[in-house]
This record gives sequence, structure tokens and C-alpha cells, in this order.
Amino acid sequence: MELPTLRKPFIYWVFFSFTVFAQVSNGFYLPGSYMHTYSNGEYINAKVNSLTSIETELPFSYYSLPYCQPPGGIKKSAENLGELLMGDQIDNSPYRFRMNKNETLYLCTTAPLNEHEVKLLKQRTRDLYQVNMILDNLPVMRYTSQNGVKIQWTGYPVGYTPSDGGADYIINHLKFTVLVHEYEGRGVEIIGTGEEGLGIISEADKKKASGYEIVGFHVVPCSIKYDPEAMAKHKMYDSISSVSCPNELDKYQVIKEQERISFTYDVEFVKSDIRWPSRWDAYLKMEGSRVHWFSILNSLMVIIFLAGIVFVIFLRTVRRDLTRYEELDKEAQAQMNEELSGWKLVVGDVFREPECSKLLCVMVGDGVQILGMAGVTIVFAALGFMSPASRGMLLTGMIILYLILGIAAGYVSVRLWRIIKGTSEGWRSVSWSAACFFPGIAFVILTVLNFILWNSNSTGAIPISLYFELFFLWFCISVPLTLIGGFMGTKGEPIEYPVRTNQIPREIPARKYPSWLLVLGAGTLPFGTLFIELFFILSSIWLGRFYYVFGFLLVVLLLLIVVCAEVSVVLTYMHLCVEDWRWWWKAFYASGSVALYVFLYSINYLVFDLQSLSGPVSATLYLGYSLLMAIAIMLSTGTIGFLMSFYFVHYLFSSVKID
Repeated sequence: MELPTLRKPFIYWVFFSFTVFAQVSNGFYLPGSYMHTYSNGEYINAKVNSLTSIETELPFSYYSLPYCQPPGGIKKSAENLGELLMGDQIDNSPYRFRMNKNETLYLCTTAPLNEHEVKLLKQRTRDLYQVNMILDNLPVMRYTSQNGVKIQWTGYPVGYTPSDGGADYIINHLKFTVLVHEYEGRGVEIIGTGEEGLGIISEADKKKASGYEIVGFHVVPCSIKYDPEAMAKHKMYDSISSVSCPNELDKYQVIKEQERISFTYDVEFVKSDIRWPSRWDAYLKMEGSRVHWFSILNSLMVIIFLAGIVFVIFLRTVRRDLTRYEELDKEAQAQMNEELSGWKLVVGDVFREPECSKLLCVMVGDGVQILGMAGVTIVFAALGFMSPASRGMLLTGMIILYLILGIAAGYVSVRLWRIIKGTSEGWRSVSWSAACFFPGIAFVILTVLNFILWNSNSTGAIPISLYFELFFLWFCISVPLTLIGGFMGTKGEPIEYPVRTNQIPREIPARKYPSWLLVLGAGTLPFGTLFIELFFILSSIWLGRFYYVFGFLLVVLLLLIVVCAEVSVVLTYMHLCVEDWRWWWKAFYASGSVALYVFLYSINYLVFDLQSLSGPVSATLYLGYSLLMAIAIMLSTGTIGFLMSFYFVHYLFSSVKID
């Protein structure tokens, strides 16, 4: 039988696409940067990122200290939006290696240190600042031993301060070890993404593809006192005799005025069995991983058990109430309404318009936008699309998703506005408010923090040009999409209430305890699902550790959604049972109150786990970012609870026969 003519081009296109894909998919690496192979003797240039410290959380430029500069001058690498927002500043460096050539080289000797340079070096040393170097997109790693335990760190310290707190010593000699894996090109075509963009190695480049891959980059930092007069006679990259790291303090290079510091390094290439796709495994190993896995599993089991019990009890109670109510005739129902109390008595008030209804619509819309952004990002990260090799891509992806999902925020906000008001009048104002509410809060918090960073001359400060770029993205992408979503919300099929609302509000009986206590207490159960994962996330942000267990984070997110929905529904049912018909905001904050516990936990983490964090500036930055995170969590979790409670209330009163 002949195929329809419309289907032929499609089948041809599928066949052609499959053929092309088969030709290029022999070696497909996802994710990661484009694999680069080097031939013997080929030059490899290292890069330097911002200086960072877990004590101050204020990044500074590498060249803010009197280090040697590259021969061709300082050149900044292209950075994406996420890298700029995280305070990364990647520059070229004078450190260069030749593949498989072990050598010890001289870099430079500084001019005599002045008072400002000495003060800066001492301050950076005592604040435990780390130099972050990158080779072939791999961060440099060093190993230390503490109480017999081997600990790995990324970066190396600016200097060393003895425990007696005397003189400070600068790190001026670096012993690099580069792990390489021999690669033989076999006509394999490789497609990859990363900081170098899309790349393909085809059969035509077989000779170029054959060579060595860099699969590891380690360093041992040393402080060595040189004779500056003798060292200054050398030129940059001159070979010098091999040196060993001294153990005596009097052989260290002290930091003091009028001292000239000579910088040197040596490099050793070691062949390794590690393959290129596995080279990030060493960075992603987490200390105490067994505790992490068992703690998360235990948390999941407990929360599932508790949520199951609550849900079963609630389901049986509501079903029994509905069954008893529907089995009665009309006269018996009327008599029951007079004799009994409960959710059946608020039938004429349950859908009464809440206070600040516009604000509720805006917050729910923004919550949908934030929740969608977080969900899609975590799913993509769990599937392996967010590689640590692509710095800043996680944050860049989140911002792009947030901008695009403005259409969802506008749609949900206006749709809820129509349900509450019964008309589309005023939808433009609601859409504009949804587009400005959370971005406005974020803008205020980030601006205050940015002034603090500007005052500290930190590279973490957002440049003015980036402010305009973010404003342009928000105004030209997010706002129009939010307005489009709002317009779509006016055209959606209206949701009508199943019961009529009385003109006179029903009096709410007095209660022994305020309802807000119950609302605040409800947030403890959702908090129990995420507090362990929250510890690892905070550690990755503030202690410079890699976080890459997005599979667990996805499970925690799904469990959090279920628990937030159940807690909010149960609390809404409890309020209706005591004839409290003002459930709208309480349903939102029942699950949204988890943000309060997240913020309190962040303060606890600052006091007990970030004891090294010093100074009011660092504490202010930490609390500012924690507050922004807590607001985002409140909007997203509150939205989950509210939407589920609205569906429950609508379903509950649709099931009751009312004249």
C-alpha cells in the first residue's frame, strides 16, 4: 500500500536524521567540555579564577596581589551569565607547561614590596584565601592530612601563617602533577559541549585526535626563600635546578616590606588509566558519603510513613462525613445542620473572597514560576546535562528558565484572579504585579548586597553593565511573556464555585488557641524532608564543595511536593471543621511556613557550622542570600499547598448535595 504523500517527507527526514546521527554518535560525551588532545611538547596554558575564602565569602581578582603576569598581558576569558553572578573572574596566567616534559622553571622576581602590598598579602593569608587555577577546564586539586585522614581541596593557599601567629609566609613555588591518558584516534567522532563550545573530531582530524588527554591536575604548594639578586638574572621560563619544599620556617619566604619575592614552579607528567569521561569523578567524591546516603534514605522512609498515616486517616474521615451526609434526606440534612457543627456549616462562606486577594494571586503565580524553574533545572541536572565542567551553566539555565516561565506566572495569577473576582477586569494590573513581585524583592536584596561588595572591591560585585543586561532580559523577555500568560488566563475556561456565597459572613467561633500556631507548626513536616539535603547544599555553596547528587535532590523535591500538599489539605480540613472559613491564606502559609524553618536553620548553620566566617560584611552577605532563598521557598511551597487545598475544597463541596 502506498504511503500518503504527506507522510513521505517526514519518513525521509527521519531516515536522514538517523543516518547522520549514526555517523557522529560513536563517541558521544554528555556532559562535559570538548575533549582536547595534546601532542608531545605542545604548550598548555593554565588559567586563574578569583581568589576565594570560606572565612569571608568575598572573592577577589588573582592579580589584585603582586603575582607574576603573563608575557602578553592579562586577558579575561569569556564568561557566561552564571559565572559573572557567582563572582568568577577567569584570566590567563603565566603558568604554562609542555606536554610530557618534566621541568622546573623560573617565572619572575617582584619589585620590593610596599606597605600596601604587604598588608594585602598578610590579610589574604590570614583570611585563608585560596588560589583557584584551571588547566584544560580542570580545577587544581591538593591533598592534606588531618588527624590521619586524607582531605582533598580545590585550589592552594595564598600563604601560610604558623600556629604561633608570628610572621606570614607566601606560597611562591608550586609543584604540579598533571595526570595524562594516552588516546589513540580511531576515526571516532566526538561531539561535546562546554566552555569551548561545540566541537567535532572527525576522521580528517585523526592525526590531531591522537595524543594525550589531561585527566588530573594536582599541586603541592611550597614557600621557599630565594636569593632575589641571583634569581633576577634569569628570564621568564628559564630552566632552574630542581628544588624541594623545606620544612624549616627560616627557609620560608617571609612577607615583609622591601622584600623581593621570586616565583618558580615545576611540573611532572604522570600517565594514568583514568579516561577522559571519568576525570571529574575525583572532584565529585563526597566525604562521609555513606552518612549522606543513609541519612537521606532514613528521612525519606520516615516522611513517607508519616505522610501515609496522615493521608489514610484524613481520607477515611472525609469519606465517612460525605457518606453520612448524603444518606440523609433533605429534612434530616436540615436538622443535622442545626445540631452539628463542622465543615458543612461554612458552605455559604467557604468561597468568600479572601483579604488581599490580588497579592495572593500574584504570590501563587510567582510560586508556580519558581517551582517550575527549580523542577526543570533539577531534572536536567539529574539527567546529567548540568556538568561541573561548564561553570555557571546551572545558574544561567535557572535564569533562562525563570524568564521563560513568566508565561506560567501570568496565566496562573490571572486565572486565579478570575476565579475569585468572577471577572477579567484588572488582569493587566495582576500580570504586571506578578512580573515585578519576586524580581523586585530579589533586586532590592541584591542591590544592598552589591553595594557591600562594591565597597569591599570584591569581584563578587555585579558590574553595572550586568545590571542593565539583567534588567533588559527581565523587561524584554519576562514581562512580555507574563503579560501574554495573563492574556491567555483571561481566555481560559472559567472555574465556577459549586456553592453560592452568602451576603452576610458567618461568625467564626472563638478558639482556645490562635490558628497561626497550627499554621507555623505545619511547616515542620515539610522541613523534615529537606533539612539533611539542605546541609549539603549549604556546604557546597559556602564551603566550596562540589554538589552533584541531583538524583537525591530530585527525590527530595518530589517528596516535598507530596508532603506540602498533604499538610496543607489536612490543615485546611481542620480549619473548616471548626467553622473557620478563612482558609485561603492559611492554606498558603501552612506549607509555606517551611521557609521560616529553612531561614532559622540557615542561621543555625552560620553559628555552628560556619564558625570560620568572620566579620559583619560576610555575615550580612550570608543572611541576605539566605533570606532570598527562604522567600523563594515560601512562594513555591506555599503555592503547592494552596493549589492542592483549593482543589480539595472545590471537590469537597461539589460532592455535597445542596439546593
